[in-house]
Amino acid sequence: MKAFVVREPGDVALREWPEPDHVEGEVLVTPLLAGVCGTDLELIDGSIDLAYVRYPLVLGHEWVGRLEDDVANVGPAGTHVVVEGIISCGVCAACDRGASNLCEVYDEIGFTRAGALSEHVSVPRGLVHALGDDVVLDDAVLIEPMAVVWRAMTRVPLRRGLRVGIVGDGTIALLAAHLVQLFEPSSTTVIGRRDEQRDLATGAGADEFTVETPLGTFDLVIEAAGSGAAVASAIDLCARGGMVILLGLPPHGTKVALAPDDLVNNDLIIQGSFSYTRSAFADVVGRVNSGDLRPSFLITHRFTLDDSPAAVDALRGAVATSEPRGKVVIDLTRV
Repeated sequence: MKAFVVREPGDVALREWPEPDHVEGEVLVTPLLAGVCGTDLELIDGSIDLAYVRYPLVLGHEWVGRLEDDVANVGPAGTHVVVEGIISCGVCAACDRGASNLCEVYDEIGFTRAGALSEHVSVPRGLVHALGDDVVLDDAVLIEPMAVVWRAMTRVPLRRGLRVGIVGDGTIALLAAHLVQLFEPSSTTVIGRRDEQRDLATGAGADEFTVETPLGTFDLVIEAAGSGAAVASAIDLCARGGMVILLGLPPHGTKVALAPDDLVNNDLIIQGSFSYTRSAFADVVGRVNSGDLRPSFLITHRFTLDDSPAAVDALRGAVATSEPRGKVVIDLTRV
C-alpha cells in the first residue's frame, strides 16, 4: 500500500509500505482524513527525543477513519471512528491512577508504530471511539490535538473570569483559545507572530490578537509555540499567583534561563502537560459527538496523500506567507 514514510530523519517520501498484519486484539481501519502538525515536522527532522520515536515510521497521529471490521461496543464495519494514539498497558502504576499518558510502556501510533498517512492501519480495538452520525470529518480530525489541550486545561481546575494569554498562533494555540472559552475567561489574548493569523484567532474566541509583547500580565498563560523564547515569554507574562501551561514542544535539549526566586516570590505554577489521558480523549469525543465543539473552521489547507510533500511544505511555511495557516490536512478519500 502507499504510505508517507520517514525512513530516517531528513528522509521522508510517499513509499510502498506493507499492508498491516492481522493481530489478535486489533482491528483494521481505513484512514479518511489526517492532520499534520509541528510534531510531524520534528519527527521528519529528527529533533524529538529518540525515546519517543522509532524509525522507519509512517506518519499520522491526528486522524479519523472508517472501520473495516465489526467492533463490539463501537459499531459495525463502515462506522466512522477516531482512535487514541497512546497505547497504554492498563496495568502499571501510572495507568492504574488514570495517567495513561505516562504508561511505563511507551507506544504511540504515528511515533513508534505505523500511523494513519497510509491506505490502512491496524489499531488496538480498545482505543477505538465511534463518532455520531452527524459529526463531519473536518471536526473529528481535530479531536486528537484538542485532547492534548483539554488534558492540560483540566489537570488543575480553572476558575471563571481569568485573564488568559496564549503564546503562539498555530493550531494548538488556536485550539487553546477555542477550548478555554468553556471556562468563561474575562479576556483571551493571543500573542502571535503573523498578523495573517488574526481572523483565525478571533474566530476561535480570542478577544485580542497581537504580534507585540502585551504591556499587562495574565492569570493563565498557555505556551503553544514550542520554542525556548516562547517559554521564557510565557513566564514573564504570568501575573503573581498565576499559572503557566507548557503545551509547545521545543527541540529536545532546549534550555531556558529561570530565576527561581521570581517563581517563588510570584507564587507561580508552571505546568507541563504530555499528550492526553484516556479520559481526556473520551471527554473530547463526547463533546464533539454532542455538538459542543466544532473546530473545523481552523482547517485552511487540504491535500491528497499523493501531495503529502506539499502538505509538509505548507506546514513549514514554504507557501506564500501572506495567507492564514490553520490546520493542514490530508484527505485520503481523494486522488
